[in-house]
Amino acid sequence: MKRNSMNSTRDRNENNVRNNDTNTNLYRVRTRITAATVAAIIASAINPAVIEGASVKLNAKLQDDQIYINSKDLIKALGGTGQYDAKTGTFIYTAQDEIPEVVEAVSPSVVGIIGRPDAGEEGGGSDRYNLTHGTGVIVKSNGWIVTNAHVIDGLTNAVVVTSDGKTYKITDSYSDPTSDLALIKINAKSLKPAKLASSSSNMRVGETVIAIGTPVSFSLRNSATVGVVSGLNRGVNASYRLIQSDTAINPGNSGGPLVNLKGEVIGINTMKYAAVGVENTGFSIPAETVHYVLNHYFKYGEVKRASLGLTLEESWSAIVGLPTDDPLTVTSVHTNEADKAKIQEGDVLYSIDCVRVTSVVDINELLKKYLPGQRVKLLMQSDGDIVTRYLVLTQGENTVVSVEDEAWDEVEQ
Repeated sequence: MKRNSMNSTRDRNENNVRNNDTNTNLYRVRTRITAATVAAIIASAINPAVIEGASVKLNAKLQDDQIYINSKDLIKALGGTGQYDAKTGTFIYTAQDEIPEVVEAVSPSVVGIIGRPDAGEEGGGSDRYNLTHGTGVIVKSNGWIVTNAHVIDGLTNAVVVTSDGKTYKITDSYSDPTSDLALIKINAKSLKPAKLASSSSNMRVGETVIAIGTPVSFSLRNSATVGVVSGLNRGVNASYRLIQSDTAINPGNSGGPLVNLKGEVIGINTMKYAAVGVENTGFSIPAETVHYVLNHYFKYGEVKRASLGLTLEESWSAIVGLPTDDPLTVTSVHTNEADKAKIQEGDVLYSIDCVRVTSVVDINELLKKYLPGQRVKLLMQSDGDIVTRYLVLTQGENTVVSVEDEAWDEVEQ
């Protein structure tokens, strides 16, 4: 949520079904009656929007170069309905639309968050109608909710409204602006936590995703929009990599879930690219980063973020998004540990613990695996020589990039 400033990306026409074949929602199976069973021959492709990303294993029989399956097994595996037409000798299978079921299953885990912006913030004041809102996702049944840091930072008198219309005050909160994630707590029991995907590594570009949130008006809580994954591992004006999608993300959707057709939360919606003539470009924080923040908070009470203690400058190629192996250049040193490692301005960084890095986002993603106090091996160039430096990581903000990526200066949260 950007205090009601996020813009729409795309409203997907549900009739525009993606299919590599000429058939869409309906596919047919011709059947023959055999002994005690009805065997079905699939005569057209299964709509990938229905079973996207899934594989279905059925018992089958090969006869006369035709593959036969039991129609009851088909319906049990895929859902939907089927009917045999004796006159035409065909079995008509109508695929089940999974999107409504996913929305119905996930919506109880989605909440609206509303409050008054701090008087010191832009738009703040005493006007009782001057409210701002966002979305959150229940992660624990006892009232813990994840949302965006920019949703709750500067928010006063905030309340949470669950999908059943009940209202709760926020009793505790933790904000991590670096990741743009936050946790809030309400006094509630037996809430339905969302199923957070363990990883986004199995996602594919083109996969159907659903955004659920509170767009534009708080009266529109638990609105759903549908789109596809447009890109993965995007480094866009953020400390960590993001998921790009073309789901419609409107003001108030921030902090809400991006969900796959398995009903798993694969990301938390955070921002969009807003410019005249630019549409369908929203971004979500991947599940891995959400797990990183949640695990640290529930274990340490805060995010113990490991840092190199350096400001680094990315290469021109990295800044404009070109594929590159160019290293990063140290522009300033901030910690005693970095001084002890003999790192100085002008040094060039190639790798950390034998992992090549070409951008600050690369470094920040890699450092999620470490804790402050651990030591890493850096391959660097100093005064023209290739050297190895051993650096003890410190706790602090992420490694800083000293050059702003002006290509993304209109990204809005």
